[in-house]
Amino acid sequence: MISGFLTQRRFAPFFWTQALGAFNDNLFKNILLLLLTFVAVPRYGWDTGLLNNLAAGLFILPFFLFSAWGGTLADHLDKQRLVRRLKLLELVTMIAAAVAVWFELFGLLLALLFMMGTQSALFGPVKYAILPQHLAATELVKGNAWVNLGTFVSILLGTLLAGVLASLDGALGRATIAASLIIIALIGVVVSLKIPAAPPSVAGRVAWRPFSGTWRVMRDGLGEKRVRPALIGISFFWFLGACYLTQLPAWVRDVVHGSEGAVSFLLGAFAVGVGLGALLCSRLSAGRLELGLVPIGALVIGVSGLELASQSGLAGEQLALGELLTMTGFWQMSTLLALVGLGGGLYSVPLYTLMQVASRDERRARMVAANNILNALFMILSAVFGIVVLSVMKLSLFVLFACLGWSALLVGIALLMRNPRPALRLLIFALIQVLYRLRCRGRQHVPATGPALVVCNHVSFMDALVLGGACPRPLRFMMDRPIYENPWVNWFFRIAGAIPVDSDRRDPGGVRRALEEVSRALRNGEVVMIFPEGRLTPDGDVQAFRRGLDLVLARDPVPVVPAALSGLWGSWTSNKDGKALTKWPRRLRARVLLVFGEPIPAGHSPRRTLERRVRGLKRAADQSLASRLGGPI
Repeated sequence: MISGFLTQRRFAPFFWTQALGAFNDNLFKNILLLLLTFVAVPRYGWDTGLLNNLAAGLFILPFFLFSAWGGTLADHLDKQRLVRRLKLLELVTMIAAAVAVWFELFGLLLALLFMMGTQSALFGPVKYAILPQHLAATELVKGNAWVNLGTFVSILLGTLLAGVLASLDGALGRATIAASLIIIALIGVVVSLKIPAAPPSVAGRVAWRPFSGTWRVMRDGLGEKRVRPALIGISFFWFLGACYLTQLPAWVRDVVHGSEGAVSFLLGAFAVGVGLGALLCSRLSAGRLELGLVPIGALVIGVSGLELASQSGLAGEQLALGELLTMTGFWQMSTLLALVGLGGGLYSVPLYTLMQVASRDERRARMVAANNILNALFMILSAVFGIVVLSVMKLSLFVLFACLGWSALLVGIALLMRNPRPALRLLIFALIQVLYRLRCRGRQHVPATGPALVVCNHVSFMDALVLGGACPRPLRFMMDRPIYENPWVNWFFRIAGAIPVDSDRRDPGGVRRALEEVSRALRNGEVVMIFPEGRLTPDGDVQAFRRGLDLVLARDPVPVVPAALSGLWGSWTSNKDGKALTKWPRRLRARVLLVFGEPIPAGHSPRRTLERRVRGLKRAADQSLASRLGGPI
């Protein structure tokens, strides 16, 4: 259960520690901006634009200076101890901030904003490097989803509380702000004491070189072929997010014609959308790294962003939030902004997970550091982009938002064209979830990397789709050539990577060519699925395995994962009560159980052994399903 996940010590203390940190970051940063704007500027006549840009620069600068150092620390130190030390640094910073707020020392507050940025830059690499040490590989997507949700909700709540506290006058307001900053930091320190140990990934002492290594870390991160797409993809997400959030106040002022309350409402819609997208990603991924969600998320951002850019301005001048909530146009904008956030959640969570699983243990924190540096660069690029479009080219916010929508849409289309299989696999999984109440066991037995062969009993024409959608890794599968060449579905089978096979009677050399294609797939490190019976079962039982399996394993000895399907016998795509596909469907959402057995090492999987293993798994699956249904299946 997800709620149980948040109560387990291996995740919950770290989740609340990072959420409280994000909350305090944004509480302090927004209080500072409000105090500068409404107290310091009128009192001293300072330039508002200069102060706001200076504050933003002071917070982002540490990510360039210290992210590489933070990655080195996280790789060489116990991450539990490092988190505790960084939370103590946050507490000291907040105590100093409380003093500065009380005495209205604005110069000290700006310096402390730099300190808070430094703490965040050092904490960033630990944030995602610690999760793989405490969570199983199948739990990383869920863990990242909750971390993203916690971060964006904390940003929202910190921003809203800053507005409330800054509105308090006099000594009471200053005392409340000071107490809030200290109390939240103190709670974070206490919660961090419950984080389990996370031993260092690299042995040896670490040299004190906090300012060196930024470009080296960037070079190492972008040089990792498997990690580079994740780093660039995540940074593109932050580019879009920074553009939207930076221009949101101007959008409210010039398009919505609303007050500060409307800014908070729309910011909340965006944050809720990101959180819902992250949770939906966790649900759709079902414990797998589901890269098919990345282009889908980009398409959702693009379509929603373009629709947002096409909205008409609302009539009126400086409408209060209560008045705006009665207007259909404002709700349309809120919904579209929430959909942009939802697409962002779908897009970003798989990329964060890819960054974790594709990084070597001893370099994972450095890869996260490279990601943080690149994120900061793209956020600065977003500010430059906004200045060029709005100030240099004198274009409207509508044009700026349209550019963001088109860029996301084009990225989604490009990703789909480059590699459509992950998205197709996701759609297959969603279809299977609609058609059947599918339960899976033993998916962790499929090797996380390297070649493998999955062998399963063959009950119905839906078997390949069920296995392809439920397997934690993409599957190549063999199928009859006449079905493969059907003009209605050939495009689907080609995208899915099906391997057509024909009998030597119909096509001399057809089997040999199919085996060569299987061999190429295995040597490329892919997972291939085979139905060794060679045909649909005529009676529901497992039939004798054919010798083609021995031929495959003789050419390429690889680990073999036995699997069994139960619950599809009797469906309209099976041979029960007549030939498959000649009957009308008699039941919808049938219970189906798919079981993966422990893999058999390469060279230890003769055909008869595999047949016995599949029969045993099938028998156990039938019994389990029968006990749930209260009778024979």
